[in-house]
Amino acid sequence: MFKASDLFDFPESLPFSNFFRPDSAPWEWLPSIKEALAGFDFPERATDLPAGLAVSGDVFIHPSVQLPAFGSIQGPTYIGEGCELRPGVFIRGFVIAGKGCVLGNSCEFKNCLLLDGVQVPHFSYVGDSVLGNAAHLGAGVICSNLRLDQATVPVILPDGSKQDTGLRKLGALVGDRAEVGCNSVLNPGSVLGKRALVMPSMAFRGTLATNTIAFKKEPILNAPRMDE
Repeated sequence: MFKASDLFDFPESLPFSNFFRPDSAPWEWLPSIKEALAGFDFPERATDLPAGLAVSGDVFIHPSVQLPAFGSIQGPTYIGEGCELRPGVFIRGFVIAGKGCVLGNSCEFKNCLLLDGVQVPHFSYVGDSVLGNAAHLGAGVICSNLRLDQATVPVILPDGSKQDTGLRKLGALVGDRAEVGCNSVLNPGSVLGKRALVMPSMAFRGTLATNTIAFKKEPILNAPRMDE
């Protein structure tokens, strides 16, 4: 059986371990985000927030979090210790971010779990996805979460078989310390194993094994110079 523990080690920094079982299928962690936040006792929110940062609903922000001058955070959301939120961040709710994450400028997050040390620094969309410890998305990476036909999203298992997840919206399952290059798109149901790497400007779909690189070799054209 393909298990969440094949991709992720759930960190001790997050108080939700009971909701994210290592022996469950990794895509089953997505519905657990709502359950985990529903069971969390949100403290009273601090009032000394930047004037341009709009915060609504149940939102926990650790006192050590670096807050931007402007952005939007909708609850329920949990932002853990030492995170950095950059200008223009848009958090649409049902988001859990572990210790030391970067939620970058002009990035949008919705129904996603970011484990410790995740970096999403610039111009990305992360929807209905799980990003593992120290996973990194380069500038402009998109986790596409809805098929064009809006059917339920399957995943390709490590043995090559296909499994229907039953989820209409499923973005990417990005394993611990995996890397995605700038301007790549992870199509719905994409799975990246631990330390896997997707090169820049790719439209990736399917499952990439642990310690594997996905790349597309572009042809080089030897055209004459215009001044010759």
